[in-house]
Order: sequence, then structure tokens, then C-alpha cells
Amino acid sequence: MLNMIRIEITRINGNINHLSIKGHANSDEFGKDLVCAAVSAVITGGLNSLENPKSFGIIFEEGNVEVSSLSGVSKNDYHTLEVILTQLRTIEEDNKKYVRIIEKGN
Repeated sequence: MLNMIRIEITRINGNINHLSIKGHANSDEFGKDLVCAAVSAVITGGLNSLENPKSFGIIFEEGNVEVSSLSGVSKNDYHTLEVILTQLRTIEEDNKKYVRIIEKGN
């Protein structure tokens, strides 16, 4: 288990093509970890906001979330992914010891 939340973003032609979130913040004991709770809330709410979730391959497990665009992703869903990323960056900003975002691609 990772001692921090590692978020990897891959872009193709400027659009988020893959989002990977792995690990646990371990900023407090289990059940009281507000950093993990914040990341989980952003991811859950964001994925629930997708217009067409079937245009993504989604794995959602404790400590592991993978979102990959398949085909036919709407402009709205690309924007939703950008909002998720903005919210995750806000969490990272105040919690650099517990959250790290890595972005690849163009």
C-alpha cells in the first residue's frame, strides 16, 4: 500500500485520456483520514456526473481508481474530467505530503 495518494493523468491531443488514482493518504487513522475522504468524494461525485459513463473503462476499488476513455467521449465528459482534476489539484495544494499529481502527454 502506498503511503500517499498518487494521481497520474495521461493526455492525448490535450484531452485527459487516462486517470489513475492509487494508494491511501494515511494522514490519520483509518476512518478519520480527511485527505482520503476528500479525494474519494471528488472522484465519486465526478464519475457520477459523467454524461455517458459507458464511453469510459472504469475500475473503482478501495485504493485504486482507473478511468480510461474508450470512444465517443462527449465534450461535456472531457470537461467533467478537467473539473475533477482541478478539484484534485486543490486538495494536492494543501496536502503535498499526502497527494501527488503527475501529468503526462500533450
